[in-house]
Amino acid sequence: MAALGHTFPFYAGPKPTFPMDTTSATIVMIFLTALATFVVILPGIRGKTRLFWLLRVVTSLFIGAAILAVNFSSEWSVGQVSTNTSYKAFSSEWISADVGLQVGLSGVNITLTGTPVQQLNETINYNEEFTWRLGENYAEAYAKALEKGLPDPVLYLAEKFTPRSPCGLYRQYRLAGHYASATLWLAFLCWLLANVMLSMPVLVYGGHMLLATGIFQLLALLFFSMTTSLTPPCPLRLGASVLLTHHGPAFWITLTTGLLCVLLGLATVVAHRMQPHRLKAFFNQSVDEDPRLEGSPEEGGLLSPRYRPMADSPEPQDIPLSEASSAKACCEETHPREPECAL
Repeated sequence: MAALGHTFPFYAGPKPTFPMDTTSATIVMIFLTALATFVVILPGIRGKTRLFWLLRVVTSLFIGAAILAVNFSSEWSVGQVSTNTSYKAFSSEWISADVGLQVGLSGVNITLTGTPVQQLNETINYNEEFTWRLGENYAEAYAKALEKGLPDPVLYLAEKFTPRSPCGLYRQYRLAGHYASATLWLAFLCWLLANVMLSMPVLVYGGHMLLATGIFQLLALLFFSMTTSLTPPCPLRLGASVLLTHHGPAFWITLTTGLLCVLLGLATVVAHRMQPHRLKAFFNQSVDEDPRLEGSPEEGGLLSPRYRPMADSPEPQDIPLSEASSAKACCEETHPREPECAL
């Protein structure tokens, strides 16, 4: 055993684990870098505009990061149990371990951590992922896990999600994941459009896009909840214990972000109707323009001509062509050099 690094022969060693999902960590780092960039230029903004601008940036980046992170997260439905269970096939050895199950929109993640970690002369710390993304075969991934000889608890939970399992968890969660993921991508697109419109003088449409962002996130929760509740829960027995699942952090983060977007969208639409000038001030847009004031040639040049209202305009007078010609000829005979003779 010592020559093989304190591991059983013919079995692959445990994978190195990372404290969190690498995809989520990458998304968080990208948005934190963007936030740090905006904070660096914050001192160049004066007055109350600085506080409003910082609040808008932090809120927008939080919403965007949350939508992307939960879309790639594996913690939509989670469960964990501490139990005594068999370790590997063709072995009578039992271990004491914590078994965890995380179900995401694109697959499941199964963890096995010994209590203590060092048991049976090896390190028991496994973190295995099985996905059902488009173009990937869950059954093949499960077959490879069998060939590698993964521990029994990992293979038992992975087998429950195979397409041929009588539990029906594969069709249930796969369908829920596809619909929820597509809806979240629509929410992310609406978030991008909301940022563009809120930086332009079309704030009410930006509010509509925020509303759409929140509605699509709530629809993703509805799809996931309804689809996963169509069939009765499948019992997951590990030794003498039963593993129960419940909604995970990704579900609640999506719910919180969706409600936040709906509230912000409603507030923007209502403020546009009730207090449009304060709304423009919050978004750092010009509030000095009064639509009742007339533009002058000095302010807008030829693009902003000055118009007089209809009440001040002289009434049009129809002058026959013969009378106009005779009046012009008479004026030229009596006062040939005066400019008033010109019509």
